[in-house]
Amino acid sequence: FAGSITLAQDSKTRAVLPAPSAGKAIVCIYRTYRFTGSAAHDELFVNDTHLGNLLNSEYMFTEVPAGTVVIAGLPKMYYGSAIQSIGAALAEARKKENERARFEAEANKTYYFKWTSGAMATGIKVTPVDPSAGAKEMSKLHLSKPPDDTDASKAETKDSRSPPPQ
Repeated sequence: FAGSITLAQDSKTRAVLPAPSAGKAIVCIYRTYRFTGSAAHDELFVNDTHLGNLLNSEYMFTEVPAGTVVIAGLPKMYYGSAIQSIGAALAEARKKENERARFEAEANKTYYFKWTSGAMATGIKVTPVDPSAGAKEMSKLHLSKPPDDTDASKAETKDSRSPPPQ
């Protein structure tokens, strides 16, 4: 699952990830606030499942089966509206280079990864973090918005661009 946490984001109670299901692991990717690289973001994928994009002060998580886990991202930048930088477009063309992390997940464990970027969507890194440090940093952030990958939303977008019937 790519789940949400039933906790008021405005409360002073710290967010805590759920325990993984039997035989599964939790992968949490988070991004603390930094001015450098703040316009950049990744469309993040874990084992080819689209989790969405990660902006400053956000986290996302998903449950995965034990075994090899690949975290990948397609870099993008914001310039008032969502427009890809030339560097990000070149990186997208080189998909293998978009792999951010690869590791072997053990069942019943939670893994934390910190996302960072340099200026102009360069130097994007997703690095493993000690679970206690990761949980502490993540707990101060808010859950990212899930992606809207539904066929219905794509159809609505397509339909809204079509000329009206005559």
